Amino acid sequence: MPTDRVPYARKAQTHLSKADPVLARIIAEVGALGIQPRRERFQALARNIIFQQLAGAAANAIYGRFVGLFPGVEFPSPEQVLAKTDAELRSVGLSEKKALYIKDLAAHVRDGKLNFHRFHRMTDEEIVAHLTQVKGIGKWTAEIFLMFNLGRPDVMPADDLGVQNAVWRHYRMRKRPNRKRLLKHAERWRPYRTAAAWYLWRSLDIVLPDGGAKAAAKKLAKRKQR
Repeated sequence: MPTDRVPYARKAQTHLSKADPVLARIIAEVGALGIQPRRERFQALARNIIFQQLAGAAANAIYGRFVGLFPGVEFPSPEQVLAKTDAELRSVGLSEKKALYIKDLAAHVRDGKLNFHRFHRMTDEEIVAHLTQVKGIGKWTAEIFLMFNLGRPDVMPADDLGVQNAVWRHYRMRKRPNRKRLLKHAERWRPYRTAAAWYLWRSLDIVLPDGGAKAAAKKLAKRKQR
């Protein structure tokens, strides 16, 4: 098994396959859990703000133009972001609110109000409460950060429409489950709800919140056409 995946990958696959026959089928089709730990912190949160309420292609284009505002660096520092005017940030396609949100995030990091070095000592709930103090970072954004950047294994982004739609389809529900119903449904997936959500995204060929490739989902779609 590749070493660049989260350490709980094999245990999650085994647990979910035993706990849920529907997920067992999806796992058999998609294959190995492909969540890879990502070291980005400020960059990941800024990216998630940019991607909020946008389709993948449009969000990628704006993200690319945003990074292009800062030549010579892979991604700008909080100080570099704060040095830009709101007009400069809006010129790459950011809304007025998103420009405000990214600057608020940069200010929190610069001033030490958001200290990523403390997160390893904090629970998932504490981190969500800490992150959501920043304008524009809601529960969903914090949950995605926990899943893909902090490698937390038991996060269920129950407000995510992709996860809701996947559960609605695969479990043949009469209507799309709301947060409360989805959380109840997901109890069987503990302590690997992060992996369950990942497989559900893959099952519908959804662009993942971490920006990962969709190779596994394409493989699944091709096999279903046979």
